[in-house]
Amino acid sequence: MSNSHAVPFETTLHVRDHCLCLAAQRAARALSRRFDEAFRPLGITSGQYSLLMSLNRPQPPSIGAVASLLAMDRTTLTANLKPLEKRGLLTSTPDPADKRSRRLALTDEGRRTLAAAVPIWRQTHADIDAGLPPRAIKGLRTGLAALA
Repeated sequence: MSNSHAVPFETTLHVRDHCLCLAAQRAARALSRRFDEAFRPLGITSGQYSLLMSLNRPQPPSIGAVASLLAMDRTTLTANLKPLEKRGLLTSTPDPADKRSRRLALTDEGRRTLAAAVPIWRQTHADIDAGLPPRAIKGLRTGLAALA
């Protein structure tokens, strides 16, 4: 086997130390694990918390609006909705104005689950924030918002 196309190990180290995408992926996984563990008593994941929170609106949003907010494609969102709908945490109904579209809404059980999750989210977030310098938190939020 020829090494003529081999990437030097120094390049691997450079990517490890400088790649924003890799750093964001690693941080996202670490944060997800932390929130997943915190939400475990409620039987939801961090992704499900975000999805339920995205439905906490005065009017039921369309699937497209939720997909846009969560930066997901509609197919992935639909797959993520199914277990929550099966658990009775949300409903998906035809849009009265456009039968081709669907509207999503929290059920009473979904609102109860979300209400129980918010203090857990706040405490977990406070614990994470406490481990970071305040200027770093502001810079991180600003930088991430600029990328989104």
